[in-house]
Amino acid sequence: MTPPSGVVVLTDRLVARGGLDRVVAGAVAGGVRWVVLREKDLPRAERAALAVDLRAVLADVGGTLVVAGPDPLGGDAVHLPAAGPYPPPTHSLVGRSCHDETELNRLTTEHYATVSPVWPTKTKPGYGPPLGPDGLRKLIRISNVPVLALGGVETPDQVTACVQAGAVGVAVLGALMRAQDPTETAATLTSAFQKAVTPKLSKPGAESARSPRRGLRPTVPTQGSSLTARSGHGRPQPPTATKEEK
Repeated sequence: MTPPSGVVVLTDRLVARGGLDRVVAGAVAGGVRWVVLREKDLPRAERAALAVDLRAVLADVGGTLVVAGPDPLGGDAVHLPAAGPYPPPTHSLVGRSCHDETELNRLTTEHYATVSPVWPTKTKPGYGPPLGPDGLRKLIRISNVPVLALGGVETPDQVTACVQAGAVGVAVLGALMRAQDPTETAATLTSAFQKAVTPKLSKPGAESARSPRRGLRPTVPTQGSSLTARSGHGRPQPPTATKEEK
């Protein structure tokens, strides 16, 4: 299973404006393809029923539901806290929350990690200190798995900064849960991500005199967007150059 990328939504029905069903429906309509189901305070039966509904909606758009915690609730994708369990369970997709180098170095068979907090967050005030884009970049450089940036991501500029730091996506909670128009917010953030991962091709004649003028074939990565639910990286490949004929 492919690790999450792009804009990833974390649920919180307690702050979802107008209800969790409305927010998730809007986010999916706005281009979101990954949803992390939190709601850990719900009884397992209610949480499992919510997971079924969310999976059905995401399946219609080729999306994936990840469940926070070791119990996949009938699926095969989980996101684990930094505290455990260790070793991680053997599901098709396993993510882990990380906050520093020590936690990243503890990863073994996980497929991806979230790194947080990048900026101050209303969801967890006082949690930090914030890494900022530079701190995020340093942790991504030592990570052996793809990284999602988490914490205080609310604007297109912040999405761009995370991608430029090396993140394969951004995990968003408050900006979408509290949005007046979740569809517009999701579309705006998704558009910023797509622009950030799409390389800018040089204009004809702008190449350096020292650069080879033959065999340059830059590639542009492609990106693979109604809910009735209970409310309760692409990077350009390096250019290849042919040998100049003598």
